Amino acid sequence: MAGCTTCSTTSTGGSGGCQNNGTCGTSDCNKMNSFDWLSHMGIPEVDNFDIVEIKFKGGRKEYYRNVDYLGLNTGDPVVVDVPSGHHIGYISLQGELVRLQMQKRKVRDDDNILRIYRVATQKDMEKWEEAKNREIPTLYRCKQIIDELKLSMKMSDIEYQADNSKATFYYSAEDRIDFRELIKILAGEFKIRVEMRQISLRQEAGRLGGIGVCGRELCCSTWLVDFKNVSTSAARYQNLSLNPGKLSGQCGRLKCCLNYELDTYMDAIKDIPTVERPLMTEVGPAKLQKTDIFRKLMWFSYNNDNDWHSITCDRVKEILELNTKNIKVFNLKVNQSTDIEDLAAKSTRELELLDKKFSNKKKKPKNRERNDQVTPDAQVKPSPATPRPQPLPQVAKQEGPRPAGEFKKKKNKNRNKNRNAQPGGQPQAGLPQSNQPNPQNQPRDQSANPPRETRPAPPQGEAKPMTKAPEQNQEAKKKFPPRRNQGPNPNNSGNEQG
Repeated sequence: MAGCTTCSTTSTGGSGGCQNNGTCGTSDCNKMNSFDWLSHMGIPEVDNFDIVEIKFKGGRKEYYRNVDYLGLNTGDPVVVDVPSGHHIGYISLQGELVRLQMQKRKVRDDDNILRIYRVATQKDMEKWEEAKNREIPTLYRCKQIIDELKLSMKMSDIEYQADNSKATFYYSAEDRIDFRELIKILAGEFKIRVEMRQISLRQEAGRLGGIGVCGRELCCSTWLVDFKNVSTSAARYQNLSLNPGKLSGQCGRLKCCLNYELDTYMDAIKDIPTVERPLMTEVGPAKLQKTDIFRKLMWFSYNNDNDWHSITCDRVKEILELNTKNIKVFNLKVNQSTDIEDLAAKSTRELELLDKKFSNKKKKPKNRERNDQVTPDAQVKPSPATPRPQPLPQVAKQEGPRPAGEFKKKKNKNRNKNRNAQPGGQPQAGLPQSNQPNPQNQPRDQSANPPRETRPAPPQGEAKPMTKAPEQNQEAKKKFPPRRNQGPNPNNSGNEQG
């Protein structure tokens, strides 16, 4: 589509724009634009469709017949026939796509379709510019007259014809308006034929244009032609909050985009059970709070608590069937019989996993040289802060066969003692008699130190206790009582003589 003459899109290739806020020479740039996706295809002239789609101010599109078979291109300004003169518009679509658009809008191909006069010349464009310059002053003056007449109507836009002979006033109102007095005043003041056309609030937003909350241009001003009815049920099916400030568009009505995904939600909601009353459980009645249609999840709360519990739609159907039979479930997620057993088995499995987890931890290495005969108190090393424990009393060594290592130690001691002795077998001076070494040539007196009796070694694997247990001592006392002194007691001399 060719750019307008006042923009910088054709001459310099920039994108500065004409700064006319949507009312440039192309009659609203990028508004209700169409793309001819069949333009590169060669179509025979015999089958060429002679009706052309032409766009006017505010995105309004009409169909005109190219009777003279003019060489037209998309975006060319043309002078067309209107019931009260002539007007100028821009070609938006031509060819076979026009036939499809007419079938979509249910426009008949008959004699009621008007014709195209010619391609607009420079003189036609200058005269049309003079007519368009009268639109804004006329709009302000018309609003003043409406306030003076106290009419409950809103004037939104005015469109002058290219021949400057007629003006169309677009307004919106909730009730029927008697504007006969208004037409007389406007026709007498501006010297034109006046046509009043009532439009809806959606059409008004489409003519004025704007940016929606999505950050894009309004659908009604770019591509949307047919305005369907939008009800609040579309918001309920999509689980949207019924907030008028969020659901209404710039026109003050419900957004048209609420109908875009309504069919998808209607298909997804077929598998969702209808919950008309709270679910009856042993914990208490569960009330529905929220439904996720696509994830098939439903949230319930007990006694209107803040804690919500999510369960699947299949589970909700099971509870509803049980409630119809006057059977209450244990809670939303657990039944009274089978589910409790499943939970118990699951809990036991979890405990077993925890036991394995803690048992697999590395144990501290034990001291292999630990002596079992020593008490645990003797093995504990005292910390620097605690006092050092007292040593245990020494226990008399048991007599028995000595290990071979002790004989070697005694031999070494005897050798050291013999080295300290004087030659001739005399003991060294200064040593005690008991510690003096024995001469090598003289044998020891065996009568002084009689040989010790050897006792059989205890069987292997049985550790002989170091001391007798107190129970064994008591039994020995009973069997063998201690002897009493036969003679007189010196302490009790007077009592035991008689």
